[in-house]
Amino acid sequence: MSSKNFVLFDVDGTLMDAVENQRRVWHAWADRYGLDGDEVYAVALRTRPVETFATVAPGRDSDECLALLHALEDEDVRTGTYAAFDGAAELLNALPGDRWALVTSNYEHRVRGRFERTGLPMPELIVDAASVSEGKPSPVPYLRAAEILGADPADCLVIEDAPSGVRSGLGAGMTVWTVNTTSPAEGSHRHFATLAEAAPEILARVAGSPV
Repeated sequence: MSSKNFVLFDVDGTLMDAVENQRRVWHAWADRYGLDGDEVYAVALRTRPVETFATVAPGRDSDECLALLHALEDEDVRTGTYAAFDGAAELLNALPGDRWALVTSNYEHRVRGRFERTGLPMPELIVDAASVSEGKPSPVPYLRAAEILGADPADCLVIEDAPSGVRSGLGAGMTVWTVNTTSPAEGSHRHFATLAEAAPEILARVAGSPV
């Protein structure tokens, strides 16, 4: 097994600030169905899309609901305003290309579109929603990334912001640090108020220094 250290990043909320984009997309989706945007978004924050549809629009066809959501998200990638968190570009550029990956509940083409627009370096590996049979909080996405990288899960550091992602990384047997939140999610091994604050520690860990 590998003795190298690897870093697996979540995207939204971890490397990129997309909260307002997600809110805008869900409000637009709710408007199409005559629903209250705030109420729909509150549910969407806690559940996966199909579960959100079942809760807020139980009489609607889930495939139709998902197709509309995907169309709105694709349009937002093309026209929305995005910003990488402070320190994200410098951190990713400083990491060896074969030692980090993205593990996201989004889809690869949207992630690449956002990265291109914000100038973030492209990773060699993106494990997206289409890559796995189960999404976060299942450990499957992070285990899949480790498998492709040829990494022992014990040698992987997960950087997350959301409780579901933390559970996913912990379930995969990985070290999990949280960033960009006022308090750590339950179970995270370390917490940093910002990604920029965590960056030196992340680089030190990949270099093999004790942190």
